[in-house]
Amino acid sequence: MHAKNRISSSGHSTPSPPASPLRSPRYRHGRKPGRFSPFQPGRTVAHHVAWLLLSVLLRRQGIFLFAPLIYISGMLIYMGTVSFDVVPLVKHRPAPGSVYRSPQVYEKLKIEMNEDYSSADAILTIWKNSYKGGEWRPCVSKPSEGLPESNGYIYVEANGGLNQQRTSVICNAVAVAGYLNATLLIPNFHFHSIWRDPSKFKDIYDEDYFISALENNVQVVDKIPEYIMERFDHNLTNVYNFKIKAWSSIQYYRDEVLPKLLEEKIIRISPFANRLSFDAPPAVQRLRCLANYEALRFSSTILSLGETLVARMKKLSANTGGKYVSVHLRFEEDMVAFSCCVFDGGEQEKEDMKNARERGWKGKFTKPDRVIRPGAIRINGKCPLTPLEVGLMLRGMGFGNNTYIFLASGKIYNAEKTMAPLLDMFPNLQTKQMLASEEELAPYK
Repeated sequence: MHAKNRISSSGHSTPSPPASPLRSPRYRHGRKPGRFSPFQPGRTVAHHVAWLLLSVLLRRQGIFLFAPLIYISGMLIYMGTVSFDVVPLVKHRPAPGSVYRSPQVYEKLKIEMNEDYSSADAILTIWKNSYKGGEWRPCVSKPSEGLPESNGYIYVEANGGLNQQRTSVICNAVAVAGYLNATLLIPNFHFHSIWRDPSKFKDIYDEDYFISALENNVQVVDKIPEYIMERFDHNLTNVYNFKIKAWSSIQYYRDEVLPKLLEEKIIRISPFANRLSFDAPPAVQRLRCLANYEALRFSSTILSLGETLVARMKKLSANTGGKYVSVHLRFEEDMVAFSCCVFDGGEQEKEDMKNARERGWKGKFTKPDRVIRPGAIRINGKCPLTPLEVGLMLRGMGFGNNTYIFLASGKIYNAEKTMAPLLDMFPNLQTKQMLASEEELAPYK
């Protein structure tokens, strides 16, 4: 058999295509009963419409190629009708205690305070509730035995204001020196950039009494022996300066500072404010207490003025048996600025505090890694009390509006605004300036 050629031998004619098959009789004559039909009885209009749409899509399958384009076009049209400038506002409620609300508290209590007709006995009642059955006891004891040979000398430089120099420098220096069995050199006070006070230790405290009061606990001297100073050309700035992080543990001094002290026989720590943790063993706390309440006594000139002011305050408080309240508000611009707390001064207050921080501590609060959270600071109780809050505290303690309050006012920030509520609560408010003459106060300004 020969293979069949699909092309005609003549090359001029093409075979006719085969005839198309006849359509199925069921499409020509109707569907069999029981098959799905859009017009079957009992169907709703919704069923008919859905069936028609489905059959159109099935018959025109090409429409699925355009479905993405149709969807995208519809979304573009929809988004063009929506304004993206209008976004939902999410209001975050501040955490309880994170906002300064003392003025609102004062307004709620003001009526009750004005109706307070407490007698003069109110202040006397407060003083009756003494510690442990009416007896005040000393917090320290004085050992009589001597001290072992010293491990070396510690020289600290005090920064900060008077209160910070006393509690966080002098008391801590005594505690550290005693713990390390070292000899403490009388602390040197930095010249403060804000207060601009050139006073030295002996100008504020009784230096001789300080040394003698600590003699059986910590050896204190007013100068370093010559044979040691010769090594440093008689210049204490040449002494090795130990940089210590704030709130360091007493164990750090034992493990890190003591070896260097034994090696050098003298070390310098500058700055020293707040360089010892509050969490210390009882023996260290005892030395702190001893320094603060026993060894530190004001110089004779300051002590004399203080006794004069106390006598005048007792005299003015004769109707309460000589009992009175003395308060140092400490609501000063530098303290408010350093705290980073927010009160109710608005944008002007924020700008004032920002400028004050930059003047006093240039760059300290603007470091890239420094995050200031005023709400968290307030919740942690680290915001200074305003004059208003001091008044609320005193009233809560039971002092009536007839109580004599004596203020060591200082430079109160925004005094015109913050002092008004305190004057409302205590009409008998007195200040240090009212108790002493300009001549008496001149040496301390």
